[in-house]
Amino acid sequence: MRAPTAGSGTREVFATRGAFIFAAIGSAIGLGNIWRFPYVAYESGGGAFIIPYLVALLTAGIPILFFDYALGHRSRGSAPLSFKAIHRRAEPIGWFQTGVATMIGIYYAAIIGWSAMYAWFSVTHAWGDDADSFFFGSFLQVPDLESGASAFGFDFVPAVLIPLVLVWVVILAILLGGVQKGIAGINKIFVPLLVILFAIMVVRALFLPGALTGLDALFTPDFAALADPQVWIAAYGQIFFSLSVAFGIMITYASYLKRRTNLTGSGMVVAFSNSGFEILAGIGVFAALGFMANAAGSGVDEVASSGIGLAFVAFPTLISQMPGGALFGILFFGSLFVAGVTSLISIVQVPVAAISDKFNISNRASVLLVGGIMAVVSILTMGTATGMYVLDTIDAFANNIGIVGAAVVALIVLVWLLRKLPVLKAHLNAVSSFKLGGYWTVTLGVITPVVLIYMLVSQIIEYAVNGYEGYPTAFLGVFGWGMIGLLVVLSFVLTAIRWPRATEERLQKTLEENDDLEQNPSTFGTEK
Repeated sequence: MRAPTAGSGTREVFATRGAFIFAAIGSAIGLGNIWRFPYVAYESGGGAFIIPYLVALLTAGIPILFFDYALGHRSRGSAPLSFKAIHRRAEPIGWFQTGVATMIGIYYAAIIGWSAMYAWFSVTHAWGDDADSFFFGSFLQVPDLESGASAFGFDFVPAVLIPLVLVWVVILAILLGGVQKGIAGINKIFVPLLVILFAIMVVRALFLPGALTGLDALFTPDFAALADPQVWIAAYGQIFFSLSVAFGIMITYASYLKRRTNLTGSGMVVAFSNSGFEILAGIGVFAALGFMANAAGSGVDEVASSGIGLAFVAFPTLISQMPGGALFGILFFGSLFVAGVTSLISIVQVPVAAISDKFNISNRASVLLVGGIMAVVSILTMGTATGMYVLDTIDAFANNIGIVGAAVVALIVLVWLLRKLPVLKAHLNAVSSFKLGGYWTVTLGVITPVVLIYMLVSQIIEYAVNGYEGYPTAFLGVFGWGMIGLLVVLSFVLTAIRWPRATEERLQKTLEENDDLEQNPSTFGTEK
C-alpha cells in the first residue's frame, strides 16, 4: 500500500492483523529483554521472581497495553492526535511521549551499531584479553572524567561513527517503504530470524560446561525476597519497560489497524510473546554465565551483570573462553542487532507519524524530515568519544523519568480527572473478542498509577540528591534534567500550533464512525 499524499485524508493500514502482531512483537522485544530481564530476575528472588513478574504483567503491562491500543485505534492517529481525540487539553501528553521516543531513538541507534561491530569482532576476538579496556578504550575511546576530561565533545570515533551512519540509512530506508511494505515487511522477516538466532544460541549455551550451575542460580527460588517491596517494584519496572508502552509506540502502531480488529486478543499475544522471549533470554544468558563462572572458578554472582556491561564486556570475555566462540558471538550480537532494528523502526515512527498528522504531510516526507534530523543529531552526539556519557544519561532520564512520568500523567489526567476510561473500554469491547470489565478499570485506576507514582517519585529523589553515575552537575543539567524540561516546553509549544483542517476533518469522521461502531458492534465483523 502506497503512502498517502498530503491532504488526501487517507491513512496507511496494516494489511492483516498478523502483520500488526509481528510489528508489535518486534517493537516489544528489544535490547532490554536480552540484557536486562535475566539479571533483574536473578537479583530479585530467582525463580520466585516469576510470581511478582506475572502479577505485574496482569495488573500493569497488559492493561496499559490495552490503554495504548484503545487510544491509537480510536483516533486512527499519532500519539498527540490520539490524546487530542480523547480531550483537547490532553494533547501535550501525546507530544511529551513523542519527544521521549525521539530522544530514545537518537541513542538507540548507536547501540545497534556497536552490536554490528561486535558481531564482526567476534570472528577474530578483537578485544583480546581485556574486553573491558577494549570496549571503553580502544573501541569507544571514552575519555576519563577523573583526569579532567570534558563529558561532551565532538571528537569523532570512526569505528563508532561509520556503523551509526549505516544504521540510520537502513532504518530510514525501511520507514520510507511505508507501514505495510516497510514496517510490516521487515518485521515478518526479522522477528522469526531473531527467534531462530537466539534459539540456536540458547541451545549452544545449554551444552556448555557449567550451564546448569548458571540455570540453578537463575531459577532457584528465594521466596523470602517476595517480602521485599523493591522486588515487586523491579517486576513492575521490567514489565513496564519491556512492552514498549507509554511513549507512543503502541498508540502509533494501533492507529494503522483496520476499523474492526481484535485489539485485546492481539494484545495478549504480544504480551505473552514478549514475556516468553524474556524467559528464553534468561535461560541463554545464565547458561552462558554459568560456563563463564565455571571456567573462572568463581561463583555466578561474580560474573553476573546486566546492560551494556553484560553485552560488551562479560559476553566478549565469555566468547574468548568457549569453544566455537566466534559462532556464539555472531549469534548473540546478531540477535542484539536484529532486536534493535525492529525496536528502532517503531521508535522513529512515533515522531514521524506525529509530524505527518500535525502538518498534513505524507509519511515519506515526514520520514525524510524527522528521521533525517534525528539521524544528524544522533551522529553528532553518539558518534563521538563522549557519546557513551550522553547515551547513558539520556537513557536513564528518558526511561526512569520520561516514560514513567508520561504514564503517570496520562493515567491521572485521563482516568482520574477526565474520567475517560469508560470511553476507551467501550471502544475496546466493541472491536474485540475478549471483553474488558471492572478488573481493567481497577488496575488502571488504582494499582498501576500508585506503583508508577512510587517509582517516579523515588527516582526523582534519587537523581536530585545523589546525581547520576558521578557525572558533572552541569552535564546532567543539560542532558538529563534539561532534556526533560525541554520536552515539556516543546509539548505545549507544539500543542499551540493549530491542526490542519484536513487532519481535523479526518479525525471528526473517524470519531463519528467509532460512535456508530460502539453503539452497534454486532453489525461489524471482527478481523481474525
